[in-house]
Amino acid sequence: MDNRDQKDFWTDIAGPKWVEQQQAMDALMQPVLDSVIARAGLGTGAHVLDIGCGTGASLLAAGEAVGPEGHVLGADISARLLDLARTRTADHPQIAVMEADAATHAFPLAAFDHLISRFGVMFFERSEAAFQNMARALTPGATLSFAAWGDIPANPFFTHAAQAARDVLGPMPKSDPDLPGPFAFRDPARITGVLDAAGFSNITVDVQDIHLRPAGTLSDLATQMMAIGPAEAALKHFEADEAQHAAVHASLMAVFADFQTDTGLAIPARINFATARVPA
Repeated sequence: MDNRDQKDFWTDIAGPKWVEQQQAMDALMQPVLDSVIARAGLGTGAHVLDIGCGTGASLLAAGEAVGPEGHVLGADISARLLDLARTRTADHPQIAVMEADAATHAFPLAAFDHLISRFGVMFFERSEAAFQNMARALTPGATLSFAAWGDIPANPFFTHAAQAARDVLGPMPKSDPDLPGPFAFRDPARITGVLDAAGFSNITVDVQDIHLRPAGTLSDLATQMMAIGPAEAALKHFEADEAQHAAVHASLMAVFADFQTDTGLAIPARINFATARVPA
């Protein structure tokens, strides 16, 4: 399983942008992280493996849950994201990070009581084999808790951003959502099948409609979306000039204005929250 393309993308292309947008993305995704942690049932002294830990928000949440008696190891394929994660967790001795491809890395056997991931497990070329590899690092009875994006039409964070860019620049080439990427686990039945084949039990996929609440203004959100996601991809694909950048920004503000409320922006999202156990 060669994940070199993902490594290059998350280190050299997406990595710098996610580092720049770290605070905004953490605020946006906080409800998702809260749900992953709550479903994981982390307790004081637990040992946790965090897959796709990114810039460190999930590490800090897990580290707080397990306390100084516990241990959290964050694994990510992106050296750029991990640089920031190390800085953010430097004052938490119970937290460590490592650059690793979780699909193939030889983690310590039966070393962790929990596996968590916030949007970090949809990028494997061979998902069943990847989860089999990660399961070896878990103790009998260990829990798994992760979040993945649900149905594409129910996630305007992606669809409206793509529409806004398309209205200005034209259509993008079609991509296959079943390939490794944000929507590879949009089908709960696929998640169940992958986890079952990897040897997990007590599998549930809870499909939840929630709201993502960006920090800042509508203009701030548009700027964020021009750095990360479908709008950014379109701007790059069409080699957009300054005027087109301005037009896409205005288009993003227009399509997301529908989600403005008296208490700020509230963007609907459909998230698949998966939980499972390693058989005891």
